[in-house]
Amino acid sequence: MSDETIALGYDKDPMTRDRSDDNVTDQWLRPLVGLVVVSGLCTTAGFAVYAALLPGPPPHPLALAVLCGSLVVANRVRVYVRVLSSGDSTTWGEIPVLIGLVLFPAPWVILCAVAAMALIRILDWRGLQKSTFAVAKEALTSGSAAAVFLACGVQPDLTRPDLPALPIVLALVTFVVVDHVIFAPVLSLATGTSVWKVAFHHWTSKVICYLGELAAALLVVGVLATGASAWILLVVPLVVLCMHLWQSRSVRTREERESWQRLAKATDELNAVDLTQVLHSATTRAAQIFSAAESAIDLAGRTVRATASQVLADGPRPPGGVTPPDETSVDLVAHDGSVRVGVLRLRFGGTVRLTEVEQYKLRTFASAVCTAIRNAQAYAELARIAAENAHAATHDPLTGLANRRRLYEQAEQVFRSTGQGLFALLLIDLNHFKEVNDTLGHAAGDQVLREVAARLRDSADPGDLVARLGGDEFAVLLTGLPTPALAGHRATGMLATLDATIEVEGMRLTVEAAGGIALAAGTGSVEELMRRADIAMYQAKRAGEPIVVYAHARDTADLERLMLTGELRRAVAEHEFTVDFQPIVDLGTGEVLAAEALARWHHPDQGSLSPVRFLETVERSGQLPAFADAVLEQSLIARQTWRDAGFDLPIAVNVSPRSLLDPTFPGAVLARLARHDTPADRLVLELTETLTVSQLDVVERTLAELRNAGVRLAIDDFGTGVSSLSVLSRIPVHQLKIDREFVAAVETSAEAAAVVRTTVDLARNLHLTVVAEGVESEPQRRALWALGCIAGQGHLFARPYSAARFAGMLQRGSGGRPGMLAAALHDEGSVVRLSARRLPNLPA
Repeated sequence: MSDETIALGYDKDPMTRDRSDDNVTDQWLRPLVGLVVVSGLCTTAGFAVYAALLPGPPPHPLALAVLCGSLVVANRVRVYVRVLSSGDSTTWGEIPVLIGLVLFPAPWVILCAVAAMALIRILDWRGLQKSTFAVAKEALTSGSAAAVFLACGVQPDLTRPDLPALPIVLALVTFVVVDHVIFAPVLSLATGTSVWKVAFHHWTSKVICYLGELAAALLVVGVLATGASAWILLVVPLVVLCMHLWQSRSVRTREERESWQRLAKATDELNAVDLTQVLHSATTRAAQIFSAAESAIDLAGRTVRATASQVLADGPRPPGGVTPPDETSVDLVAHDGSVRVGVLRLRFGGTVRLTEVEQYKLRTFASAVCTAIRNAQAYAELARIAAENAHAATHDPLTGLANRRRLYEQAEQVFRSTGQGLFALLLIDLNHFKEVNDTLGHAAGDQVLREVAARLRDSADPGDLVARLGGDEFAVLLTGLPTPALAGHRATGMLATLDATIEVEGMRLTVEAAGGIALAAGTGSVEELMRRADIAMYQAKRAGEPIVVYAHARDTADLERLMLTGELRRAVAEHEFTVDFQPIVDLGTGEVLAAEALARWHHPDQGSLSPVRFLETVERSGQLPAFADAVLEQSLIARQTWRDAGFDLPIAVNVSPRSLLDPTFPGAVLARLARHDTPADRLVLELTETLTVSQLDVVERTLAELRNAGVRLAIDDFGTGVSSLSVLSRIPVHQLKIDREFVAAVETSAEAAAVVRTTVDLARNLHLTVVAEGVESEPQRRALWALGCIAGQGHLFARPYSAARFAGMLQRGSGGRPGMLAAALHDEGSVVRLSARRLPNLPA
């Protein structure tokens, strides 16, 4: 019932096939086809000899002609469906063979079947190999059925035939089994499909058709055997026609459903962001969906070719040639036809005409592929821009060296790592560099800086990081030091490379520099290391020495901290710590959204001290819990006062990482909130990014407990820390606060603007809000608003005030508007203010 119209591995153009696959396929396919052909020839020859030895005259030529004609008609009526990346068809040739074996001697039936198939192949010529294979297969299948009749002793009789029902059943089963035994391995090798999948493809429809053939054969033989009216035989063509139409519709319906399912699955697979993955998936799926021998996608300068099972080639597009006759192509265009990205080509290994439904399906698939390609290209462009922005955010645009942020990140990684020995930080400042700019101009100064950067980079050891901090100040992170003394030796060698003169605009300049070294082991603080190196560098400048190593005994700042440590207990007991408040303002409207609490120490001798002066001392002492509790208490009291005045503002309080290490901290915070009847979501705890990274594993549980209770979390000074994404991935925060360093330069520095833009985009994607710190001028406010930042704080709006002055400021407002500290950037009457524009974690 299966015809041989499959490709047999030879329908594809040799120029389009993968030669390694051809070698493997031919190694097994050619011998198998040859075996079938030889067996068929032997079978035909054997039955020809048998026919010559039969006693009596041969059947009447007219009867044999009728039998041959029936075989031709039955084999030409096919149900053709493209499957398994080639073609498969079903015929009704078994019926005349079975009836003929009842009426004529078996050898003549076989010879008629072979002659009929030969005639069909001549009329529908597809090459010698395929035609020979078809004739040989027909000889083997018909011969097997004839062998069953001969084995059962059936005596054919054209005038008074019997009804050998059992031999007919056995002959049909044998015919089908031999057909599949011959056909399935050949198709499996030709298409790369498993033998079982080929043999049982559409098996339910085939079984029903086999039963219909059996019924038709039995009906015809029964009518002839019983001598019933010959008019009954007219029913047989009608039955066969009905079954033919049913099978055609059933198979095509099933194939159509499976094809649409494959199309839907292929469309899902195209939802990828990698262009290569999209192209490979699209080409292989196209070959599967449309049963093509090969598919290809041509883009600008690139071509991808594939079969249903594998990608054949992916590379530059070959020179144009003649389009093969078996190729169908469609443009890859968007739904509206506005954009064309390439061409999808299908090769079928033979002339194929697509139906209207298939053409619609092909256009639908091409549109989906076009969309996927455009999405992948857009994603690649966004990734490129993001990479450029990331590089710009961590590198100095003038010299190409790492910037301060990258230096901090690298130093923090060294602090966290173990087993790398000692490391040190070298700060280098050029002497009298201002004179170069003043005398020769900034262009000459930039040339000097680039040359200094190149020399430092070339003299650095592998693993060291050279950075430009700004102006004429450079830093080198020296890693892998076996001994502390080697830091000075390496620093001296790097500064020595600057002794050679630099030629600028025809003038030879000599660069002098001073360096400070701070040694550190594998643990500590990046900020402290930088502070010590800075102290050592200025000591070198004052002493006129090239290199000075930091010494604790000469650090007056450390001596001051020792003095403050002794006074902390008294300061906490006598309430010398107070809290000022700075408003957080909507940059668009000027409306106050929240307030940040800023601790101050009113020292009796040194006056008001900012947290920079005493916070580290507090953290190192045993007074941190009392200090944190006092700040939170004053903040909640102030908020309650504002609420009573009609301003229900959230309050943001900075929290030390050391407090998060205290298991009693969450309970103390929640108890304070309950005591002041303050909802948990009105408190925002600000975490210093640069201090929490190394302690994430410990503080995660504490932060989760606070967040689950409703307390909001924010990352302070975002962008200056060493592992921003690591913090965001592990700490469930609600808000990011952009460091004032980037806000100050947002108008003049493309790097700073890129950092702000990237931070805003990141926050938007993570459903976080962004607050800009240190907004000092109206141009900065407008620049931040243009970049998508909707909230900020700084001296442009208000300096930190006490709780009472803060309340008065809220009531006075700006321009007689309570709660407003600046004029709106837009006309409120022409702008629809969406709720999403407000800070979700800082409701006004």
